[in-house]
Amino acid sequence: MASSYWLSPRAHPDFGWAWLTRFLASLSIAMGTLYLLYFLRDAVHYARLFPGQTAADGLLILILIYTGCVVITSIVGGIISDRSGRRKMLVTVSGLLMAAAALLLMFFQTWPAALGAAVLYGVGYGAYIAVDQALITQVLPKAHDRAKDLGIINIAIVCPGAIGAAIAAPLVSLADYPALFGATAVVAIAASVLVWRIKSVR
Repeated sequence: MASSYWLSPRAHPDFGWAWLTRFLASLSIAMGTLYLLYFLRDAVHYARLFPGQTAADGLLILILIYTGCVVITSIVGGIISDRSGRRKMLVTVSGLLMAAAALLLMFFQTWPAALGAAVLYGVGYGAYIAVDQALITQVLPKAHDRAKDLGIINIAIVCPGAIGAAIAAPLVSLADYPALFGATAVVAIAASVLVWRIKSVR
């Protein structure tokens, strides 16, 4: 029954806040990356800047930069987190880096800004995934329900992809890319701030 997958945020507030911060962080990534191809095509005019190439070529470059930064930072961030034992600070820093990436694209719709944003997004998200899973395991309510509880947490990763698209489309249509990236920054900052509502984790 669906009710068996319900965990009361009032009874387990730290779990609830952890779920919400993961949802918001994932949503900020979804909102900030789903429309990058169209951003490169329509706002940056990538094909005009680099004759013979398409926006898809530019997107591939950004993906490679982003992925490389995620891999490197997730390793380094995990080491820092394990040695210091401090989880919330790294989540905050990662969210602020993702917000900075979004703000960069909000104010500067250029290819160099897109490259800088790819680095910031990658470093921010890499730091986030390095520490968030460890944070989640510290707030799981009951040992015998951990598989189910982790499944509930994973909903916060899957859902933002669809929700992000539903939010991004009207923002771009009605107010163009600055509105999309501005909203992305707000969501990332919210994730950075709300993680401090978790009391049982440093």
